Amino acid sequence: MIPEEKVREVAERISIVEVVSDYVQLRRAGGNFLGLCPFHAEKTPSFNVNPAREIFHCFGCGAGGNAFSFVMKIEGISFPEAVKLLARKNGIEIEERQLTPSELRSQDEHAQFLRINELTTSYYRSVLLNGQEGEPARQYLSKRSVEPDISDSYRLGFAPDRRDGLVKHLKINGVELESARKLGIVRKSDSGWHDLFRNRLIFPIRDARGQVIAFAGRVLDAALPKYINSPESPLYHKSSVLFGLDMALPSIRTGNSVIIVEGYFDHLALYRAGVQNVVATCGTALTGIHAGLIKRHAEQVYTLFDSDNAGRKATIRSMELFLEQRIPAYVISLPAGDDPDSFLAIHPAEDFASLRDKARPAFEYFLRSLLAETPPDSVDNKVRIIDDIVPRFRKIADSIERDLYEKEICRLLGITVHAFRKRMGGGNLSRQEGSGHQYKTSQPGDTIQDTLLALLLNYPDARAEIIRTGLETIFTDDYLELARLALESLERSNDNQVLSHLAETIENPEQKTLFSRIMVSDGYLADIEWRAVFDQCTRSHEKKQLASIKDIAARLAVLDPNCEEYSQLLRLADSLRTRKSKL
Repeated sequence: MIPEEKVREVAERISIVEVVSDYVQLRRAGGNFLGLCPFHAEKTPSFNVNPAREIFHCFGCGAGGNAFSFVMKIEGISFPEAVKLLARKNGIEIEERQLTPSELRSQDEHAQFLRINELTTSYYRSVLLNGQEGEPARQYLSKRSVEPDISDSYRLGFAPDRRDGLVKHLKINGVELESARKLGIVRKSDSGWHDLFRNRLIFPIRDARGQVIAFAGRVLDAALPKYINSPESPLYHKSSVLFGLDMALPSIRTGNSVIIVEGYFDHLALYRAGVQNVVATCGTALTGIHAGLIKRHAEQVYTLFDSDNAGRKATIRSMELFLEQRIPAYVISLPAGDDPDSFLAIHPAEDFASLRDKARPAFEYFLRSLLAETPPDSVDNKVRIIDDIVPRFRKIADSIERDLYEKEICRLLGITVHAFRKRMGGGNLSRQEGSGHQYKTSQPGDTIQDTLLALLLNYPDARAEIIRTGLETIFTDDYLELARLALESLERSNDNQVLSHLAETIENPEQKTLFSRIMVSDGYLADIEWRAVFDQCTRSHEKKQLASIKDIAARLAVLDPNCEEYSQLLRLADSLRTRKSKL
């Protein structure tokens, strides 16, 4: 662990402009420095660095934070590693504090688990490359045109059809088999220890840093199950791991997009064809954790799942996750009956690139699929279609995109916008993602709350007035949470530089983006009369609160008074009226 005082020392010694300049060509633009964002492709610079605040923010992709955040994102490393890297560059020695006995045991066990997986990888790899038992696998790979360099990139191996080949290998290398059992690669029964994988081609599963954390085994024939994966373990949690992410990160950083496929050979086929910004799920459905992981690295995502019914369901489920994460998502469609492996076996990579360029937005794909399954040729069918659309439609955050899709939905169904909105519930409220049926009263980019939060960050007198008025009266949602975090930081130190370090403690990605955006763009508040700006903003805020109450009233008018949503909205309306009365 790195002592907090050492982190502060590194932060005080570095300049974010110098750190970023090692990767990005910057030029002075007023109080900021400007350059082309390294995290997404752009021709017009939108990447800002504020040297006074030691903060960066890209107005194109939303990436933001301090110097540590920048190094973590561009190098793909953890916070401690970023601190150490910057410390070395600035001649600062870091003496990590002594670990507790419990921390030492945990660290040693983690290192032991990684060593076991490396020994296992080497064993399977050796059997594939050199062992007589690996000949069937070598022939299989040759038949599927997997060249040695590709095999080496994936570190492919082969588990021989032996009961305890891996068990013996681990014992020879001094491994305690109980530790290997925790990783799921060996098991114990009444007849003794035995291997999990037998007579299977082995794909090592690696984390974003390239460390082997699990394995997938594929049969060489038509036997079932086709694949088996390592079970969940201290190293491996399949709901948060994307196969091939370590191989894809350099390409993702260049193009800022990622392609998601279902299978290991689908991944291999694309990678072999030069399409390297590709990841795969590890034998599980895409999860919210996967979507959040993708959002940290990419600006847009393409899904490439099977064209059967299960694949369509997976595509629509992933669309919902990406709508919730506010990531633009597109669907690549291959010819019927093809997967990436079969398609690229007879088509050049340029043909695949053409299909990728023609990829449809995921929500459009969903609409077309829904209409193909349920033709809108009767009133009952139209009602069913709308009821399928509404919960997904509510997840669309961008107001322009919502308006365009609303018009398209009504055109395809032959209904009026008024009828669609009535089925939606009568209001223009945007349902908050997740459960509970709560409603947001502010949208991203709320200029009033932007200004009020900037006043809190810049002017101590305005800060005191906001505290006196009440944070809950002034702010809502992400703004409220950021205001609380900022006040906690400023209470610990009067140094405004503490705010740049706050970026590291913000876990919510939307809040992190919002914070960095405000911190690099609040120059317009320099030398203003804060009281006049505050009064103008609070008056405008009052009008917005009144409009929100009207929207809620419209929704209440069409709800059953006995339902839970009615009670929740009634409480929300009362809360808004209370806030309004305090302004």
